[in-house]
Amino acid sequence: MPWLSHSTTNDVINQICDRIWLAVVQRTLRPGARLKEEELTEIFGTTRARVRQALSILEQDGLVTIYPNRGACIAEPGVEDAQDAFSARLAIEQRLVTRLCRSASAEDIATLRDHIAQERAAHARGDSEAVIRLSGEFHMLIAKLSGAELLLKILRMLTIRTSLITAMYQTQATQTCGPDEHDRILAAIEARDETRACHEMTHHLEHLETALRLSEAPMPVSGLREALHSMAPKRAT
Repeated sequence: MPWLSHSTTNDVINQICDRIWLAVVQRTLRPGARLKEEELTEIFGTTRARVRQALSILEQDGLVTIYPNRGACIAEPGVEDAQDAFSARLAIEQRLVTRLCRSASAEDIATLRDHIAQERAAHARGDSEAVIRLSGEFHMLIAKLSGAELLLKILRMLTIRTSLITAMYQTQATQTCGPDEHDRILAAIEARDETRACHEMTHHLEHLETALRLSEAPMPVSGLREALHSMAPKRAT
């Protein structure tokens, strides 16, 4: 997941990060699941050193927790952590759309419009993996186009965290933020209406948060092999 995991020059490491993250957001790999190095090495057909590098990257991203002498598992954010993450993300994304309302060029608007068109196409063909990717990328794209490098880095971390929280506390299958809401955000940015852009972004993120059941205990974890087997490449090199 290029917009989520740290970029490395090793495709295998990136692939491991990508697949673990995707398994989490698709709810086939639950928070708390053990990530055994030996099992990951076999599943991805790679070395233990590369698996360890991938797990280290995911730990930096907040998706994985590594315990000394116990190994790694998918992180399990608590209710207060979940509320904090969404509150912080809202404040940052309001600032980002405000900045973009002031600076967006015609090319920026066209880039965002094209991205939303790709989202609609992914929804139409039922490509859930593309839907998940493009949905998150829309928010990263707003941050990138706004020119706020610091906020982009922070948002990237918060997006990973809220994706994990959604997987942990949402009672139904993963739902992504839809292109219709993204389109309304874009319309406000194009009109350079800062108040409306902030309103649309607030509505959008609150919609995501209200879909969660933060008072309920999370579902039991899934097995690693079961979660990743169908998603992993036949053999990595």
